Amino acid sequence: MSAPLFIALPGNEAMASRLATLCGGSTGNLALSAFPDGESHLRFQDDLAGRSIVLVCTLAWPDGKIAPLLFAADGARQMGARKVGLVAPYLCYMRQDRSFQPGETVTSRSFAALLSHACDWLATVDPHLHRYKSLDEIYSIPARAFHAGPAIADWIKAHVLRPYLIGPDAESRQWVGAVAGACGAEFAVLSKQRLGDRTVQSSPHDLKIPDGATPVLLDDIVSTGATMAEAMRLLGPLSALPPVAIGIHGILSEGAQPILDCGLVTTNTVPGPAAAIDVSGIIAAGIADLVA
Repeated sequence: MSAPLFIALPGNEAMASRLATLCGGSTGNLALSAFPDGESHLRFQDDLAGRSIVLVCTLAWPDGKIAPLLFAADGARQMGARKVGLVAPYLCYMRQDRSFQPGETVTSRSFAALLSHACDWLATVDPHLHRYKSLDEIYSIPARAFHAGPAIADWIKAHVLRPYLIGPDAESRQWVGAVAGACGAEFAVLSKQRLGDRTVQSSPHDLKIPDGATPVLLDDIVSTGATMAEAMRLLGPLSALPPVAIGIHGILSEGAQPILDCGLVTTNTVPGPAAAIDVSGIIAAGIADLVA
């Protein structure tokens, strides 16, 4: 049986190469261009017949990526692929998990139906599971969600002396506590009230940072950086040491430069200037049986 073939959608080449090496596979090439009218043109440059194909495409800023991804999955089958999996280190369309106002569509379910039809399996890292207990509630294919916590804990142990971990809100308590346990640190959580897409109000309550400890702010998704920026402002007077800011998914939008200037560090689920924590080992270990 041939080794699995990892094929990157544009911008995902580094992750695809790492996963191929860790999984004992190889990397393939997909030429993607556009016709004058904007329609996608795809051409595989490898023999896919009988092979296990793994498409690698992080889905931050997704709308321009979805059509090529769906065409690639279907095209791989046209070329005779034995099965087609998707590694989407960041999984989009998880926010809208119910209809909040009359007439709103539940896009998390719509997108899950699309991917479930296109692919044989899905792997991702720390999706936004708020009202869903697992991806299995909306995906009809094997859908695995891995946690970046161990990689973040390793980074903290290697780079931060006496860390004191701080989560942005009560919802973060469980995963922040797990990271703290893995790196032998104490932790606390702030309270957070979101006043709009770009406005966040945080409160440290009676937070007391131990003398000599470095505050380490953790958040799952960093977009504008508003949550972290507000938290860092509040923590400034509480610690003699400058805080460290870490995010899982760095979906850095316009206005995020201030948090980047503060030394933000993220995982590489989304490539970018802050992506210093590698989660490829976690993904590779979790998909070993799927790629066979």
